[in-house]
Amino acid sequence: MDRTLTPQDHEALCDRIKAAEATTRGEIYCVVARASDGYFFPAAFMLAVGVMLASIAVGAWLDRDWQVVGHLGFALCQAAALAAALVVLRLVPGLAIRLTPRALRYRRAHDNAVRQFLAHNVHLTERRTGVLIFVSLAERYATVVADAAIGDKVAQAEWDAIVERVVAAAKAGRLTEGLADAIDKAGWLMAQHFPGGVSNPNELDDHVVEI
Repeated sequence: MDRTLTPQDHEALCDRIKAAEATTRGEIYCVVARASDGYFFPAAFMLAVGVMLASIAVGAWLDRDWQVVGHLGFALCQAAALAAALVVLRLVPGLAIRLTPRALRYRRAHDNAVRQFLAHNVHLTERRTGVLIFVSLAERYATVVADAAIGDKVAQAEWDAIVERVVAAAKAGRLTEGLADAIDKAGWLMAQHFPGGVSNPNELDDHVVEI
């Protein structure tokens, strides 16, 4: 799989996570997804709806002009149009996600973030202070998923501000810079409520995961 981040980016972000975690008992984990779903079936549904609406318009035009088309022939034309649309959907990368409503794209990306939060055991830190910074590039979506203890201490508006800056940086082609800024800000927020001390074990890997 082609990587979005270079080895140098990974090393720099790893160092950033270590530096942030040195000041807090919190744990930061980062995941970057190329996409959170293939979106073929939602896009196929949208295409089917489009074919049906076009069929209604064509049928109305034929009726107005007194054109006679057999039921079987009309149905076969509908099937052929849908089949052609699905072939194009398979052949053109990126078309599926463009046909999928934004709300559904964001919901799939958020679901993926929660899966990554659980899959990488961010919820199993000793003090429940794990934080996942998640970016899904195809959907232009980012979120911060915070475990119970840190989530109770930090206002949602603080996490939202981090997310906005990550999304803006990614759109501008500065993903690494955006992640570094998010790591710094998350570490600062966590240190306000769970400062580091003599006993500050590193409970999660410090690298950025690409999926």
